[in-house]
Amino acid sequence: MTLTPRPAPPTRPARWASAMSLDYRRPEDGFLGLSAAEAAAPERAGAVIIPFGMEKTVSYGTGTARGAEAIIAASPELEFFDDELWCEPYRQFGIATLAPQSVAASAADALDQLAALTGAALDAGHFPLVLGGEHTLTAGAIRPFAARYPDLAVLHLDAHTDLRDSYEDNPLSHACAMRRVLDQGVEIVSAGIRAISAEEVPLLEATPQRVRVFWGRERASWSLEEIVAPLRGRPLYVSLDIDVLDAGIMPATGTPEPGGLSFDEVCAVLRAASGASRIVGADLVELAPIPGFHAYDFTAAKLAYKLLAYALTETG
Repeated sequence: MTLTPRPAPPTRPARWASAMSLDYRRPEDGFLGLSAAEAAAPERAGAVIIPFGMEKTVSYGTGTARGAEAIIAASPELEFFDDELWCEPYRQFGIATLAPQSVAASAADALDQLAALTGAALDAGHFPLVLGGEHTLTAGAIRPFAARYPDLAVLHLDAHTDLRDSYEDNPLSHACAMRRVLDQGVEIVSAGIRAISAEEVPLLEATPQRVRVFWGRERASWSLEEIVAPLRGRPLYVSLDIDVLDAGIMPATGTPEPGGLSFDEVCAVLRAASGASRIVGADLVELAPIPGFHAYDFTAAKLAYKLLAYALTETG
């Protein structure tokens, strides 16, 4: 089987690039809810949170448009001290948060918009962490990284392979997220997978060097070294779909799957990856908040903080 990429859009779409600037919100309204005394000046922050509530193609449960702001709202309740890394990670790098985004009406325009945002964040010297939003957004978020880093690799943590070329006649469906990433010439390591469609199997079997899958059902025998070996020494983008977690831990997502990873198992993969590679950007997607059940928003917020800590602290 020959993989024929769809035509790639421009790295910095002119429609958005000409007017794109980073509009930071006040620290106390952002991720962790830091006071002015605790927060770095936004322009000097090592990390920037980009909330992007894109919800265009969800096919089962809904609500991902509210995911980013739910994570940000939960984050001040975290303990800022990390008992694994034995520090307050945010003090080492600083975190800024962008103002809420008005997401473009069409999926294609929204991806262009997000590509311009992540590109502007990279140009400003930030580590971008995009909070979604549905998984389709990864195809836009990653464009500036793929252009900047020719040897970029992707660590994809998810319940689903997301390798369909089209789903419900839409090539920009959330079910096609990693296929649109493959179109950009990168290699992918997917871990935690426990759902795949028959139409995705031929691609997976034909491109073993471009997509490596570590199945959720086999995690008891996983070797972290084997997972990170293809990533070693390469710039790394992490795409974390919250449904990689077991549905009993994280039911607040559009397409939950049983048999998933624990919080600690996800963290172990992230930490191993940070030791093998330089993580240059990330997204955390598919949280669909359930009103009144704050634990799920809190769990996603803690996972976002851990991801930043592993990527950016000296001990991570």
